[in-house]
Amino acid sequence: MHTPKRRYIVVEGPVGAGKTSLAQLLAERAGTDLLLEQPQANPFLASFYQDPERWALATQLFFLFQRVNQLAGLKQLDLFERPTVADFLFEKDPLFARLNLGDDELKLYQRVYDHLAPRVPAPDLVIYLQAPVATLMARVRRRAAGYERGVTETYLARVSEAYGRFFHSYAAAPVLIVNSQHLNFVDRPADFDLLLRRIDDMRGAREFFNLGS
Repeated sequence: MHTPKRRYIVVEGPVGAGKTSLAQLLAERAGTDLLLEQPQANPFLASFYQDPERWALATQLFFLFQRVNQLAGLKQLDLFERPTVADFLFEKDPLFARLNLGDDELKLYQRVYDHLAPRVPAPDLVIYLQAPVATLMARVRRRAAGYERGVTETYLARVSEAYGRFFHSYAAAPVLIVNSQHLNFVDRPADFDLLLRRIDDMRGAREFFNLGS
């Protein structure tokens, strides 16, 4: 992976897609800084999965403030001392707001978002991880993080669909769409090496990587 031309790489995808694991591997291989979401720090998340209607706004606003704070130092990409890999795209934050908030709450959220949104640089590359909902659900259940125990397959299907709509029209940065169903970047180094070669071979603004069964 040639980091000089890709100083800011984002890995995205619904819960269970493997974005954090991949971001960690990319940062380790390339020797870059690593910027990770911290869902375990959100005190409302577990309650949200149990009672979404009651806890959606608090959960969403906490994540919004968290992401703003994390990205505050990245406003000027030319000031990066080293390249950065992140496991979240700030522009996707409203995706969850539109999915989870009622009309009045969404208006309030949008006002806060518009006021706080940092002028962060667009990534040089977004790696969007996809997988069937059944695969995502199996991965969530297997890792059994406490705050994810309330995730339902119905909700995960809605999130996955919302990601698909978001990236269908996303054009702020080149996107590599990866079907991660049959890929295991952590336990199979050959899969990770295949992905790195695919990244280096990218020439277009939107490309696909799919490893069959």
